[in-house]
Amino acid sequence: MGEAARPLELLDAEAYLAMEEQSPVRHELLEGVPYAMAGATEAHNLIVGNLFYGLRPHARAKGCRLFVSDMKLKVSSRTFYYPDLMVVCAEDPHPLYKERPCLVIEVLSDSTETIDRREKLWRYRELPSLQGYLLVDSRERRVEGYFRQGEVWLYRLWEGEGVVEAPCLGVELSLETIYEGVEV
Repeated sequence: MGEAARPLELLDAEAYLAMEEQSPVRHELLEGVPYAMAGATEAHNLIVGNLFYGLRPHARAKGCRLFVSDMKLKVSSRTFYYPDLMVVCAEDPHPLYKERPCLVIEVLSDSTETIDRREKLWRYRELPSLQGYLLVDSRERRVEGYFRQGEVWLYRLWEGEGVVEAPCLGVELSLETIYEGVEV
């Protein structure tokens, strides 16, 4: 006979952070439910490295900080993500997570694309500090951007070549730089 169904125990921020501190596997938290994260491809890692390398001098010059993959972003009391890259220019002192990024970048893959395009887009746009959200494809030279303009969000697309805007840093990166050393 099977075990009786038990109600799902949802985690609050404190329980989630304690669990993550002890876990050998990273988890994102969606409305109190933890989801284990998969590893990334070579292309994904190279793209994140290229973005970090290209943006870091500009972030430092503006007094901002860049966080790559291992820093959590708290979007609500029961939802935390690990963005591939985020730029934080405002005071955001919590050592385990950030709440006020001005730019978030996610690198798309087969396993993350749907979540990055729907769930994360919807949730990230609710962050008052966020000025831009970039989706960088790891399978082709394609970058999509969502940019806050007052009360509305504007969409931009770059394919093949071009120069991508990085709001809050006042800088642009070429697709050549973003995809340097990446076979797509």
